[in-house]
Amino acid sequence: MYPGDVIIPQSEIARVVPEIADDIAADYGAYLPLFVGVMDGALCFLADLVRAFPVGVDVATTRVSSYDGSESGEAVIEWLPPSELLKGRDVLLVDDILDTGKTVSLLAPRLMELGAESVGICALLDKPARRVYSVEANYAGFDVPDIFVVGYGLDYNGAYRNLPDVRELATQI
Repeated sequence: MYPGDVIIPQSEIARVVPEIADDIAADYGAYLPLFVGVMDGALCFLADLVRAFPVGVDVATTRVSSYDGSESGEAVIEWLPPSELLKGRDVLLVDDILDTGKTVSLLAPRLMELGAESVGICALLDKPARRVYSVEANYAGFDVPDIFVVGYGLDYNGAYRNLPDVRELATQI
């Protein structure tokens, strides 16, 4: 397999991420959320979002494994931020892609159990055609069709995270 056609160029990502940051800041006002990046896929998006944020922001990470190759598998929480960091806070999950909704459906209630006041969802990509769980992003950069995408943090078995744009993963040469 090799990365195929560019679906979202780097220049579009660079234009949209600051707009998302401004929308979040406007909505939360003085009550800035704790950004919790869903690793490893959200790494690029989280870093750019934090850099674009107009005021200081607190950041933590979590990790959920749910993919085996290009197929969604069993979701398992590998780690969460400490409850002391979450207690009484508005939390904004920052993820690379919202597709089936499995990851955020697993994380949101667990973060609430650990003391979060609320949990919102921010995703660079939204793939509503694959939605299985009843979740919606509060903030989303781009809608994508039901194709497997890589780049800008999204991977295929660890490869292609470093691509600066989002590409369809082609399966044949």
